[in-house]
Amino acid sequence: MARRINVAVPSKNNYDIVIEHDFKQLAEELSVFDIKNKKLCIMTDSHVSALYADSVIACLATHCKEISVFSFPAGEASKTLDTVKEAYCFLIRQGVERGDMILALGGGVVGDLAGYTAATYLRGIDFVQIPTTLLSQVDSSIGGKTGVDFDQYKNMVGAFHMPRLVYMNLSVLDSLDPRQYHNGMAEIIKHGLIKNADYYEWLIGHFPEIGDRDIQTLEEMIYESCLIKKSVVEKDPTEKGDRALLNFGHTIGHAIEKYKNFFLLHGECVALGCIASAYISWRREMISMEEYYEIRDMFVPFGLSITTEDLDIEEIVRLTKSDKKMEQGKIKFVLLNKIGKAVIDRTVTQEEIADAVRQIIYEEEAMA
Repeated sequence: MARRINVAVPSKNNYDIVIEHDFKQLAEELSVFDIKNKKLCIMTDSHVSALYADSVIACLATHCKEISVFSFPAGEASKTLDTVKEAYCFLIRQGVERGDMILALGGGVVGDLAGYTAATYLRGIDFVQIPTTLLSQVDSSIGGKTGVDFDQYKNMVGAFHMPRLVYMNLSVLDSLDPRQYHNGMAEIIKHGLIKNADYYEWLIGHFPEIGDRDIQTLEEMIYESCLIKKSVVEKDPTEKGDRALLNFGHTIGHAIEKYKNFFLLHGECVALGCIASAYISWRREMISMEEYYEIRDMFVPFGLSITTEDLDIEEIVRLTKSDKKMEQGKIKFVLLNKIGKAVIDRTVTQEEIADAVRQIIYEEEAMA
């Protein structure tokens, strides 16, 4: 039986997160939206299209009016307004109308780009998230944040546009290479650190099963992470307050991602950002030294590096100032008051950021 979580967003359509082990129930889940009279457009990337587009079409083709596929080159480099423009042209040629629907089949790049296209095409049409990576299943597919990168600025152009449904097929996780699989663990560990100490400890205790991709363990893990994301999104759907807690590790993480020209994956950068933020929390005596080192070392068994090379500290600090979460010239930094409880802080200095970045450059410096 499917796991189901309802996300209730004030003044918006409520939607379900459905956790399944295949695509077989997708048509039934979409039937509540009267898809027999709708055109469906699957938006996906070149990698996912080759793996799963045919399977989704096979499930839905006899249940809808018409189905088409818009595919773009896989990778962060495609997450631009140029790709959105291409998508608009495709939708217009297909005769997609306001009552029709977009299906976002893929990881975070696909979900963000398809969601933004849906938010802006004909002033907004419905879309469904069908996330195919661990990272997108526990994070980006939930909450309605959509957008694209603009020049060197990550997610600078976007809109809040809630999906009508999030449908997760856990079997697709078997197709992820180890790096992409581990990429999702940074956001999962983050969930425990900011909101649920017991969940954090559960992750530590189940790392062998998680590493082996045991399906029942993954189902429990993804369900718990989705519950945490749901609780935050429901309280603050448009990031006016506590939803910013989900940005733990992201201010420095995004700066590293930009500096490395997206050579490192998002989760790899978030892991480094979490370590840096935990370091500042320790230096401010909000958490103990032992807790900081445990947090740092916790990423290792989940395949995430705790150091990186060739960072220009001054440039990383500069890039944090271009973060879209700046407010009245101050960075909304997220720190740990304790494991399981994060707080927003607007007093973190450039010197503190520089010192924290210094800790993740070389292992021997991190141990100093």
